[in-house]
Amino acid sequence: MREKILSIIEKNSRVDLKELAVILGTEEIEIVNEMQAMEEEGVICGYHTLINWEKTSLEKVTALIEVRVTPQRGQGFDTIAESIYKYPEVNSVYLISGGYDLLVTLEGKSLKEISAFVSEKLSAQESVLSTATHFILKKYKDHGTILAKKFVDEREKVTP
Repeated sequence: MREKILSIIEKNSRVDLKELAVILGTEEIEIVNEMQAMEEEGVICGYHTLINWEKTSLEKVTALIEVRVTPQRGQGFDTIAESIYKYPEVNSVYLISGGYDLLVTLEGKSLKEISAFVSEKLSAQESVLSTATHFILKKYKDHGTILAKKFVDEREKVTP
């Protein structure tokens, strides 16, 4: 039942618990107890709202930063990752395979603000060997949700 609950709430965290119980053929109290247990165990880590910031007046820039680091003896990448994810600008930090070690996503008000963060806070760390910054210009799909709908011409065809 756990995996079924997780699959449903991953797509819609606002699903009504009574509705979820009906979908899964169980009692609402079982759903409540299972979700509470998963929150306590750290299986469910939070509930988030996906916002298309391009449709608001707020200026926001998102960047993906590839970071090469020197892992620390006995601690690997964990201590370095922790020193990075503690910054409020940082949305996520992933250990990745390939030419870089960590992938950091962050948000700022401008390209200049993000560039300053990378040069003053991220690159300045002793373990950081190099960084590569990629700015997101447009989001087409995020967390499984299509943000940029395909343009459909709804004009009537005029034929002679």
